[in-house]
Amino acid sequence: MSSLVVAHTRYLLLEQIRVPIGLLASSLFPAVSMVAFVVPFAGQDPVAATTATGSLMFFGAMSAALIGLAISVSQDRELPWNPYLRTLPAGPFPRFAGRMLSTLAVMMVSVVPVVLVAALFTEATITPGRLLLGLGALVAGSVPFMLMGLLVGLLLSSKAAMAVAQVLFFPMAIVGGLLLPPQILPGFVQAVSPYVPTRGAAELIWWAVAGTPPGVVPLVMLGVWTVATAAAAAWAYRRDEGRRFS
Repeated sequence: MSSLVVAHTRYLLLEQIRVPIGLLASSLFPAVSMVAFVVPFAGQDPVAATTATGSLMFFGAMSAALIGLAISVSQDRELPWNPYLRTLPAGPFPRFAGRMLSTLAVMMVSVVPVVLVAALFTEATITPGRLLLGLGALVAGSVPFMLMGLLVGLLLSSKAAMAVAQVLFFPMAIVGGLLLPPQILPGFVQAVSPYVPTRGAAELIWWAVAGTPPGVVPLVMLGVWTVATAAAAAWAYRRDEGRRFS
């Protein structure tokens, strides 16, 4: 089973490298945002620069998790190769594990430009231990968005999945406080913010990289979103399989 997971992961990574536009999109915008907004306005404040770096690292990772998975899964469903793979006795686990691992690899690459900008042009500071803890928090916070990407990809065509994933992505990023500090958001947005999964993921990362205490409600809601999206993705897979092979 492990060899099948490795084979699927390798295949999907090669596919990503050959068509790198998704990787460029998930890494370029956060790095440009760092240069345009963080460096001139918060670059000299170590705490603000560190938390902003964590936010934009997650912004890129979230893009790879939600938009990248939604598009790739929906496109796979439209290829003749996909129904054949589903008839093989290995089951869905190697394909989904390979998809998750390849997405994690893309996420890790997407954060590199943001970290480089922070290291070169801001006063952001972090220890090696906190950096590893921050990467772990980033992975944990990305799980509901990977599951959300699977859900969208399993339910919709590739064109529709791209549009819906983007519609989900940007409002959640803004409401969750990834692009603007939560305390300067409008009052009604601040009231909603703790209940979206991006806020819980962001607070987990801020705690990991800068020691900022996270709120209870955002972390609980991150767990709720993870369980809910896992159940929804499993239902969508069974629904799609039933429609194709019944």
